[in-house]
Amino acid sequence: MEQWKKNLIVLWFGQFLVMAGMTMIIPFLSLYLQFDLGLKDKHEIGVWAGFIFAGNFVSSFIFQPIWGKMADRYGRKMMLLRSGFGMSIVMVLMGFATNPWQLLLLRMVNGTISGFNPASISLISATTPKNRMGFAMGTIQSGGIAGTILGPFIGGLLADTIGFRPIFYLTGALLFAASLLALLVVKEPFDRMKAAAREQASVIEGFRKLSGIPQLTALFAVTFLIQFAMMSPMTLIPLYVQELHGTTANLAFYAGFVGSVTGLSNLVASPLLGRLSDRIGAERVLGAALVGASLAFIPQALAGTVWQLLLARFMLGIFLGGLIPAVNSLIRKYTPDGMESRSYSFNTSTMSLGNMIGPITGGALSGWIGIQGLFILSSVMLMVNAGWVWQSLQRKRPLPQRGNDG
Repeated sequence: MEQWKKNLIVLWFGQFLVMAGMTMIIPFLSLYLQFDLGLKDKHEIGVWAGFIFAGNFVSSFIFQPIWGKMADRYGRKMMLLRSGFGMSIVMVLMGFATNPWQLLLLRMVNGTISGFNPASISLISATTPKNRMGFAMGTIQSGGIAGTILGPFIGGLLADTIGFRPIFYLTGALLFAASLLALLVVKEPFDRMKAAAREQASVIEGFRKLSGIPQLTALFAVTFLIQFAMMSPMTLIPLYVQELHGTTANLAFYAGFVGSVTGLSNLVASPLLGRLSDRIGAERVLGAALVGASLAFIPQALAGTVWQLLLARFMLGIFLGGLIPAVNSLIRKYTPDGMESRSYSFNTSTMSLGNMIGPITGGALSGWIGIQGLFILSSVMLMVNAGWVWQSLQRKRPLPQRGNDG
């Protein structure tokens, strides 16, 4: 088997385990705070759960560019292993937490040392043949999506069978195994002498340089808006499903189905649309997917039944499956030599920013415009972004064509 395929398979499982570990606590976090950490007041539990869940994204947003700079200097594989082994230890320590402050601190430490995903994407982009880039980006993306979808399901299942604390131990062990597998199997043709000879700009200087490339700025905006559009109505969807369903029978099932169906269609579509982008170009797939995703929010606002909402969100997932792989392929294309990891890290930071700002904005605006208004707002923002991306990508590329070694 070719080495790039070995890298892709191993890092797919790594992406899956990292994202599953991040989201596995969602179903039982409040119960963990109540039964194991001693909180009694429901409001207090809700506040702590929100802070603890968001803490990971806050520190990740801040530190990703720093790890990206180090990856460009010392290699993506080293940063990948640093993150994987580090997160496995922190995950186990979460199982020993005795109060909410300790759990919050550990979640923030986890976000601080995270970076497995951008390092994986950057390594895949550097080792994959250019004519298979779309397929590889779509496949690696599907690993993260699968972990995000199945993480809460696995977490809820394990909570009922083995209890809360053992889940952290098991997740840490799996992350350690995935990192060990990456250490033994994944290979990266990284020239440290060449990297050391390059001028290493600071994080702020690197951001200024990358943000000065109009194509990259537009692509970072796509990543932010995807997360913003997905997260802003998320906490309101169960109430919307209740309104459409009309009864309480099977309400939890339908709410969960509506929440996960987008990820399921995304999981299937990502490798297929990634392969399509290898044939017709990532720019075309990105443009069509942006317009399609924008339009897919409108029937969600107009849905009269749960099944109409399900269908609309299934279609949204298909278009989202074309967005992220295309964005990752194009980031590779427009990033200057030696700054690939930093560029992907900034992209991950914008994703974390969308994860933070989306729910806050959605909750703040829902009282005025409702969840239907949030869907329309997301539609408009994505359509404006589609125009921005089209205009930016029409500009003449300022960088010379490069080889596959990055």
